[in-house]
Amino acid sequence: MSLQDRNEKRPVTERLLGAAGAIALLGGSVAVAFFDPTNGNFFPKCPLFALTGFACPGCGLTRGFHALFHGDIIPALDFNFLIPAWATIFGYVFVSLDVLALRGRGLKMWATRPKFLWTFMLVLLGFGVLRNIPAWPFTILFP
Repeated sequence: MSLQDRNEKRPVTERLLGAAGAIALLGGSVAVAFFDPTNGNFFPKCPLFALTGFACPGCGLTRGFHALFHGDIIPALDFNFLIPAWATIFGYVFVSLDVLALRGRGLKMWATRPKFLWTFMLVLLGFGVLRNIPAWPFTILFP
């Protein structure tokens, strides 16, 4: 197979992977919307919380997205205060995967730039520390 043949087949592979990623993200969203994570054992528990009792920055996201999908904004923020940031990132990635599947080229991925990643990691670290301080008002952040 020549280099030109490989380059011609590459966009088809990328489009299929983009479609598969979008379908997986949509399937996960439907599962979170349909099944209530507070009542069932369908979703896994956070390993950090199960082992240590400390809530990681992602604790409460599944319950928060379930509440958000049902229109309950305040309970969603109560489960995880960073849910607007996560929803923005997941939404942007979903649209980018859809665009990639349709036209062969996704949106610019600002979420993979080092400056954004470092800033977001520092926000997650700070949020993870603050939500585990056992004093008011930080206890509000605990899921």
